[in-house]
Amino acid sequence: MRLKDVRVGFAVTGSHCTLDEVMIQVENIVKEGAIVYPIISTMVDSIDTRYGPAQKWKDMLEELTGRAPINSVTGAEPIGPGKLLDVLVVAPCTGNTLAKLANGITDGPVLMAIKAHLRNQRPVVLAISTNDGLGMNAKNLGLLLNTKNIYLVPFGQDNPVEKPNSLKARMDLIIDTVLLALEGKQIQPVLVNVS
Repeated sequence: MRLKDVRVGFAVTGSHCTLDEVMIQVENIVKEGAIVYPIISTMVDSIDTRYGPAQKWKDMLEELTGRAPINSVTGAEPIGPGKLLDVLVVAPCTGNTLAKLANGITDGPVLMAIKAHLRNQRPVVLAISTNDGLGMNAKNLGLLLNTKNIYLVPFGQDNPVEKPNSLKARMDLIIDTVLLALEGKQIQPVLVNVS
């Protein structure tokens, strides 16, 4: 149990095609002994997609963690002053979330959770999943790679032929990334083969 009693915030944003894969990692973090606080973006909270209705993901997170997901800005704000978390994972981290984080925009529960958590100078782990990571979002990714207390789950191009700008994290490396981030270290290598 490598994360016994570690307080992990697990924030889920709207890259719906990766949510099944991410839920496996939530379960794995719980199995490692962590106390997990789920947080969901407005998109995950309210949008039904071909990957499943919003309620499916909320129910799954509550079942896995034993806690209802935080789904509002006001619900996420106390994370900072209460020093609620030891580490905050954002998986999947969409290009939208990446861009807003890089530019200091706090307009939803996940971004508020990140902002609130960073005020305590504690680690935030991003597992990106975005179709424009090597396009419009490349500059934001570069900025966050060089930002104190931000750590990236190793990532790469998931479909370079059909989607050359698309980047996706190796979700199976979330726990390894978290363990090193808790020591103030970035897991290496950051760039990996994911296709």
